[in-house]
Amino acid sequence: MSAQLDAIKLSNAQIAWRAAQDIEDGAYVNLGIGFPEMIAKFQPEGRDVIYHTENGVLGFGAAPAEGEEDWDLINAGKKAVTLKPSAAFFHHADSFAMVRGGHLDLAVLGAYQVAENGDLANWSTGKGGVPAVGGAMDLVHGARRVAVVTDHVTRKGEPKLVQRCSMPLTGLACVTRIYTSLAVVDIENGHFVLREKLLQISFDDLQAVTGAELKVEGDFADLAVPEL
Repeated sequence: MSAQLDAIKLSNAQIAWRAAQDIEDGAYVNLGIGFPEMIAKFQPEGRDVIYHTENGVLGFGAAPAEGEEDWDLINAGKKAVTLKPSAAFFHHADSFAMVRGGHLDLAVLGAYQVAENGDLANWSTGKGGVPAVGGAMDLVHGARRVAVVTDHVTRKGEPKLVQRCSMPLTGLACVTRIYTSLAVVDIENGHFVLREKLLQISFDDLQAVTGAELKVEGDFADLAVPEL
């Protein structure tokens, strides 16, 4: 099954593209360090999204061209950014006050595991991992909505969508939507609800690589993305 999934699954860029399509015009959004940052590249034309970073910038733009970086302008992942008109700078503490005060519409994070009740594990795989959870613990409970972008399974082929997380938790019952390499899944009333899946995989095969029941409420759509 693992080889079959590798042949059909979406790339990280395609997952990021799909997630970007759902971000509303005018939304205030924090993108997690690493893979989620890619979402900003695929912002639909004509849609204005205001990106926030924990180190104290609101309204930053795309990455600068190579060689044109200003290393005084970075995001929380220490990557160079540009500024949009009306961008603002502020203290680290004020940045987290925005998060904790419920002023972000959306946070998009990566994940090691997501449970069917919305629990998220995304900062440590256990003993010997990174020493602290960082700002993710604030984002998952401060943002009005939390979405996840992730591969559907681990490199060993084990489900990342599970009944209960076995890894250290970032937050409890916080995730509402998951964009994976095989499907788009909502979390509603403590269950995974399938919204979209790749045409190349059957529902039964998708269920086989999901660690909890996938519920279907009405019709689900084909997960269609461009070649990137």
